[in-house]
Amino acid sequence: MFFVDTIEVAGLGNRSYLAGGERTAVAVDPPRDIDRVIAAAARRGVRISHVVETHVHNDYVTGGLELARLVGAAYLVPAAARVSFERAPVGDGDRTEIDAEAGLVLRALATPGHTPHHTSYVLEENGAAIAVFTGGSLLIGTVGRPDLVEPRLTEDLARAQHASAHRLAAELPDETAVLPTHGFGSFCSSTQSAGGDTTIGKEKVSNEALTRDVDVFVADLLAGLDDVPAYYTHMGPANAAGPAPVDLTPPETADAEQIAARLAAGEWVVDLRNRVAFAQGHVAGSFNFEAEGQLATYLAWLIPWGKPVTLLAESPEQLAAAQRELVRVGIDRPAAAATGGPADWLREGEAPAAFARGTFADLAGRSADGVVVVDVRRTSERSEGYVEGSVHIPIHTLPRRLDEIPDGEVWVHCAGGMRAAVAASLLDAAGRDVVAVDDSFDAAGKSGLAVRTP
Repeated sequence: MFFVDTIEVAGLGNRSYLAGGERTAVAVDPPRDIDRVIAAAARRGVRISHVVETHVHNDYVTGGLELARLVGAAYLVPAAARVSFERAPVGDGDRTEIDAEAGLVLRALATPGHTPHHTSYVLEENGAAIAVFTGGSLLIGTVGRPDLVEPRLTEDLARAQHASAHRLAAELPDETAVLPTHGFGSFCSSTQSAGGDTTIGKEKVSNEALTRDVDVFVADLLAGLDDVPAYYTHMGPANAAGPAPVDLTPPETADAEQIAARLAAGEWVVDLRNRVAFAQGHVAGSFNFEAEGQLATYLAWLIPWGKPVTLLAESPEQLAAAQRELVRVGIDRPAAAATGGPADWLREGEAPAAFARGTFADLAGRSADGVVVVDVRRTSERSEGYVEGSVHIPIHTLPRRLDEIPDGEVWVHCAGGMRAAVAASLLDAAGRDVVAVDDSFDAAGKSGLAVRTP
């Protein structure tokens, strides 16, 4: 008998896996907060004998090295990956016994494309393939993006992705479960995929890498590549060097005076509450990144790398969850933190700042007044339609482009409201009169606004 447990890393759109028999197991592409993997093994009553990486990750800091050290497991990393720590190098065709009694073996299968050294792992039971851990190679309906290593390699890696997908399809039975690391909202995916599970057979009829000629596939893939989160440039080097252990203990507590001092020093103070509560009242100068949204992705993308950050949370539980999210992308320790609400974070005599929220219908009622409309969606989203006359400044470029926004009341929107709230908090902190559009972009045209397509 065998099992495969999925460990969701929802904030980053990733998955990790624990697979094994009754005695031992392998952890695949583990997140940095390895206590989740250890807990999964404890629930199964198995020992983690092996930890494997499909590649040196570009979108998050791995927990693989620390997990292997802590549990005494062998750490398998593709042989061609350039790393600065001891590991068991893996080559194409290498076989690793995971659980002898269950007949479980892991077979390495070179699948370059997402990175030059990318390796997938086929889980075999008594010689029969039952699942393949595809990392950033074959995803659900798509593949991992090939442009995260070196721009000059992008087209070659795109062609390698096509070849690797075809190798997987040719060598594995149709019923083999496909278990990717990326593709559930991750920016490591070349396009956003739908669905939660798949097989080789399903991918043969639906995956763009398996249904298109290589030249068409490569051209479409390259044309569709979107912006790369800025923090990605720090992830690969951190993983190649060997990440340090995680410290998830509570940070230093900041009182109202200390919060004010940190703001005055130019540090980032981040309010984790939901966007409705933040708009109604917050510490002037603080920024709103909802704990329930893609906190790690967007905070790591926007904050100047290495700048101290103080977290403001509703509760110790919300703070702890945010810390866990942030260590996954290398924001290891908040400079300070506080829990409660604005009344606890403001000095005596200070009033909370606030700004308005609205819908696209509200905006349509004001459009004749000459308000400034700012669209903070990505270029690929705007290409499908935009509000006529709107200023396009993608959210990740906004901090350095605030001076490009014309004078006047600013109505800022995205596709659903979360990014608009982040942008509104940045504009509010900069002293602009702002309204956050908390609405689905699908409502823009229905509200009477003129929506154009480039």
